[in-house]
Amino acid sequence: MTDSQTVTSSAIRGGSPDSAVDRVADFYGAYIDAVSDGTDDLSDELRAHYLTEDFRRRLAAWEEANHADGVLRAQDVPTRWEVRYHDSGADHLFTTVTLTWGTGPDADHTRLAVQSDLSTKLISDIEDAPAGS
Repeated sequence: MTDSQTVTSSAIRGGSPDSAVDRVADFYGAYIDAVSDGTDDLSDELRAHYLTEDFRRRLAAWEEANHADGVLRAQDVPTRWEVRYHDSGADHLFTTVTLTWGTGPDADHTRLAVQSDLSTKLISDIEDAPAGS
């Protein structure tokens, strides 16, 4: 087993269906697994379950224009992901998703600003995060 596959007894994960932050983390974890495994139907089903209908339409337009996966903002699959609460207001919650590309000291990172609607906990927007967030 490699270091990234080693699980220690202190590695505990949890979550709540009532938490929009947990739902973003759940979505990214499952979505990256589905894309990495090549399970197209599952990634589409995850989008249908976790993203607003309006955002799915806007995402399709972004993907057409940019020839990349709009959820990941890339053509590749990241090696790691992390989700952090950023802010909330105006009936929205904002998280920062950090995607890691590669391993070791030369790994690159992409930060995404993810907006969720508090009433439904559905993701309603994904953009490149501003520098410094």
